[in-house]
Amino acid sequence: MVEEKSQTKEENRKIRYLRFLVDLSILSIQQDDLLLEEALDRVEDVKRAACSLFPGKEEVFELIYRPRFNRVIEERYGSPLEREGA
Repeated sequence: MVEEKSQTKEENRKIRYLRFLVDLSILSIQQDDLLLEEALDRVEDVKRAACSLFPGKEEVFELIYRPRFNRVIEERYGSPLEREGA
């Protein structure tokens, strides 16, 4: 029972930390003077951190966080067609 409580506490700590990383990265993409490539690199850095915190959960990142990052990047840098000038 005590070990289960400790595991739950650790899991919650990891979740809070990941949320912090995601929120901080999104704010950085929205507000910092980043090139598109730098913004995309930032997303990949967060993904690596998430996979380190939660091994084997890459698909969860793609389902939950990738759409959020894509939306922010599209708002900031425009759609791929706009970037290519089409």
